[in-house]
Amino acid sequence: MAYDEDTARRVRRILSERNAVEKAMMGGLCFMLNGNMCCGVSGSAVMVRVGADAYPQTLAQPLVRPLEFGGRRPGGFVLVDREACRTDAALRSWVQKGIDFVATLPAKQPDTRRRKHVGG
Repeated sequence: MAYDEDTARRVRRILSERNAVEKAMMGGLCFMLNGNMCCGVSGSAVMVRVGADAYPQTLAQPLVRPLEFGGRRPGGFVLVDREACRTDAALRSWVQKGIDFVATLPAKQPDTRRRKHVGG
């Protein structure tokens, strides 16, 4: 599935001052911080990694659904429909949830294949 380039551009702008890396993955575009997947764009939706603890509460929010990939639902990942990210403030809030979760994880050595730094 292709991803919405306008949404990807908006996410890049939000992450431009962080050492974020982007990678084509899961039929869309993923953004990594410290080697951990943080958020991404899949179709017209924003994928956000919220973690297992926040997953049930996040799914209860309007316009949020489980991420499904190859018939599987990776734990702790949600898709946020475009309507919930229309404003820059709303998109920034969703991306921040991914940033906040990834900040709790240990850094990984990034795999540099097919990645480029955001903003560079």
